[in-house]
Amino acid sequence: MDGLIWDHHPRLRHPILVAAFEGWNDAADAASTAAKWLIATLGARRFARLDPETYFDFQSNRPQVELVDGVTRGIAWPSTDCYAASVQSGEHDLVIVVGVEPNLHWRGFCDDVRSVAAETGCELVVTLGALLADVPHTRPLPVTGAATDPEVIKRLGLARSRYEGPTGIVGVLHEAFRDAAVPSVSLWAPVPHYVAAPPNPLATVGLLDRFVTLSGIELDRSELMAAAAAWREQVDEVVAGDDDVANYVRQLEEAIDAGALAGEEPSPFRETDLPTGDALAAELERFLRDERGDV
Repeated sequence: MDGLIWDHHPRLRHPILVAAFEGWNDAADAASTAAKWLIATLGARRFARLDPETYFDFQSNRPQVELVDGVTRGIAWPSTDCYAASVQSGEHDLVIVVGVEPNLHWRGFCDDVRSVAAETGCELVVTLGALLADVPHTRPLPVTGAATDPEVIKRLGLARSRYEGPTGIVGVLHEAFRDAAVPSVSLWAPVPHYVAAPPNPLATVGLLDRFVTLSGIELDRSELMAAAAAWREQVDEVVAGDDDVANYVRQLEEAIDAGALAGEEPSPFRETDLPTGDALAAELERFLRDERGDV
C-alpha cells in the first residue's frame, strides 16, 4: 500500500520525529495544538503527505467546503502532513507529522510514517497524546509516558503509564516503532474532564515542556505560558461562583496531592466518575467559549 506522497526530500541534522493526531488521542486538542505550535514557531515546511484516499472514510471525516463571498474556493480534505524544521538551538532538527486520526488501514498508515522516519534519518520518535482524566485544573498536569528505553522515563521524571484498554493511532504508531527497533517515547497529558472543551493551553504547555527536556531544543514558550495562566484564571472565576463545582475541584486536589505523595498517576476519566455538577461543567465550557468569542 503506497499512500505516501513526497514533495521533496529535506536534508536534516540528527532529526527527531514528533507526531500528533486530532481525534480520539487528542483531548481538548492539546496534543495537535502542541505539534502545530512547533510548526508555526519553527517555520516548518511541508515535504510529504499521506494520501487521504487511502486512509480516510470521508463519511466519517468529511471534507470541508471553503467559500469566499459565496463563491466556492476549494475543498479542504482531511489530511496527514509531514513538515521539516531546521532548529538553530540544540543538535536536532525536527520532522513533525500532524493530521487527523485515520479511519482505515492503520498498519499501512504506520508503515508510511515509518518510511518518513527512515527516509529522513530520524534518530528518535516522540508521539504526543492527551486524555480526559480525574485531575484538577489548579495543579501542574502530570505528564505520563511510555518509552522503549526505561532510562528515558526515569530521566524525564515521567509517571509510568499503566493504562490498559482501547487505544488510538498514537498507541499503535508507538508500538510500530518499537517493533522496528526505533527508539520512541509516547508522552500523554491529562486534561480535566470537567473542562474538556478545547483549547487547553495548560496541557499543551505540559507536553512541550517534556519535549524540550527530552530533545534539548530550546523554545520560547512564554506566550503559551501566558495563555495557560489566563485560561486558568477564567476557569477559576467560574469554579469560584458555584459551591458544588468548587467542592468537587477541592476533592480532586486532595486526591492528586495524596497520589503525588504516593507516586501514583491520574486515572483515565470514566463516565461513572462524573460529578453531580456536570451540568455546571457544561456551563463552565459555555463561559469559556463566550470569552473566546466562539460562535
